[in-house]
Amino acid sequence: MSLIVVDVESDGPSPGHYSMVSFGAVVVDRALGTTFKGLVRPVSDRWLPEALAVSGVTREEHLTYPEPAGVMAEFAEWVVASSKGRPVFCSDNVAFDWMFVNWYFYETIGHNPFGWSGRRIGDLYCGMVKDGYAGWKHLRRTPHTHDPVDDAKGNAEAILAMVDMGLRLPVG
Repeated sequence: MSLIVVDVESDGPSPGHYSMVSFGAVVVDRALGTTFKGLVRPVSDRWLPEALAVSGVTREEHLTYPEPAGVMAEFAEWVVASSKGRPVFCSDNVAFDWMFVNWYFYETIGHNPFGWSGRRIGDLYCGMVKDGYAGWKHLRRTPHTHDPVDDAKGNAEAILAMVDMGLRLPVG
């Protein structure tokens, strides 16, 4: 089993109605050197300027990104090649990140290599410290920049810190 942290930037709150702008992924191991970054062209004419601004991309720039089908096929291949056993999707906000990645996988290649579920990093931490409201983001080392690879790395660092604190997870 391999944990893969994923982070998504988008131009709105739901896939199909709005579009992913970019996403990043990192395999959770001590090196944090196995990464993927995808940039994807809009799939909708709708977009929210304030949502797009978070990623630091203009609409004009976003329109020049590659078609999603090729990017998602490359990402699926990377997930399979980078995993030892079953890949496990992990995210800061799994409800948000998962819905975009899952929708894009099914719309473009017809399946999701992560399967049917994911893990929310905050829930792992809350369970570990036995506090349903515990904050965990202080465990990140890489600044949260809204570059999706940076953000995925910071979240992976938090998972590694939890492992160092005694959480039992399969990390290399």
